[in-house]
Amino acid sequence: MIRLLLIGCLLLLSACASQAPLPEKNPALALPMQLHVQRLADGQSQDWLLVIQREGNAIRWSMMDPLGIPLARQKLLDGQWQADGLLPPNPQARELFAALLFALTSAGEVPALYPNAQAMDLTRTLPGHWQIVYQSSEVFSVNLAGQPLRYRITPLGAGR
Repeated sequence: MIRLLLIGCLLLLSACASQAPLPEKNPALALPMQLHVQRLADGQSQDWLLVIQREGNAIRWSMMDPLGIPLARQKLLDGQWQADGLLPPNPQARELFAALLFALTSAGEVPALYPNAQAMDLTRTLPGHWQIVYQSSEVFSVNLAGQPLRYRITPLGAGR
């Protein structure tokens, strides 16, 4: 019985430790925003639509496939993710949303909100988590540390 309790505690701690870093307060974002998200992995591509909007003190993230079927919905409130709707938990979407929050944070706010962040030319990195490579302020790629996966982000309706 004690072993099961110990294993349960360790699993809970590892789940908490693996969560993507979030700032203590939400950055000033120009919302609402609609983004085309292209997931690139293993030579394959998937396209999604992401809508980011303010809802009271929270930021609501809604991701759907090209047919409009919801894939993930989360609210970021007081530095914590909350489920929004009846969709099952989607840790990969939360990681992407956290990386996009980092990428969309203005250069002036980054040092205060992400003290470990590094920036050079058109690249912004949060060591151990993400590397953002900007083509412009609105078009960029998100590379996840230690994963053969990247996302290309463009404003909805922009050329590819």
